[in-house]
Amino acid sequence: MANISRVTDRIWTGGDLPLHLGVDAMLADLEEVRLAGITHVLDNRLEWDDEEFVETCAPGLTYLWNGEDDIGQRMPDHWFDVGVAFALEALSEPGTAVLSHCHMGINRGPSMAFAILLATGMEPVAALSAIRAARPIAAISYSGDALRWWHHATEAPLHVVRRERAQVAAWHRQHPLDVVRIIRRIRDEERGLSVVPPTVGGVPEGAPVSTSGSDLVNTRGDARNSAG
Repeated sequence: MANISRVTDRIWTGGDLPLHLGVDAMLADLEEVRLAGITHVLDNRLEWDDEEFVETCAPGLTYLWNGEDDIGQRMPDHWFDVGVAFALEALSEPGTAVLSHCHMGINRGPSMAFAILLATGMEPVAALSAIRAARPIAAISYSGDALRWWHHATEAPLHVVRRERAQVAAWHRQHPLDVVRIIRRIRDEERGLSVVPPTVGGVPEGAPVSTSGSDLVNTRGDARNSAG
């Protein structure tokens, strides 16, 4: 089952394709993404991307890699600028739906989804609650950065900035999440289920081969250590 969660009729969040389960599982999840009605995929991982894999195996999906690390840093405004612009352009067309994902679907994907919800007019606390209800493991740890970006982008008055910052901080205090435990459980499950086949030239054996000869399943870093 694809590691995705429906937040609204047209906005989804979640984790990535299951490389650790092999190419067949990746293809099956990609088909589930397509059948869910998702037309646009916003990949927020710095450490990995599926661009060639998606282009080759699901050419009907529009894919954007907008990677940032997940080490608790302050997320830059341009990350939200690019991701939200992609989502809003997609949502301006009827019949579209956007998936904002990362690795595990804990921080980056849900935080970008939060920014998208703000840009579509949802109030901050309602957006946080909608994401958590759809995806109970979503910590949305960069929501403060998203809110800061939104206030700057909209030139929000100071009293609105103060009120909404306080509301978001209070929401996180009232809805704590044991992220360390969640990450440990997911990593244990990945290690226990891993069936990644031998690689040939960096590509899982049996994966579709690009006509350009470049890897379909590839990294933009050395390892997938981020939680998402």
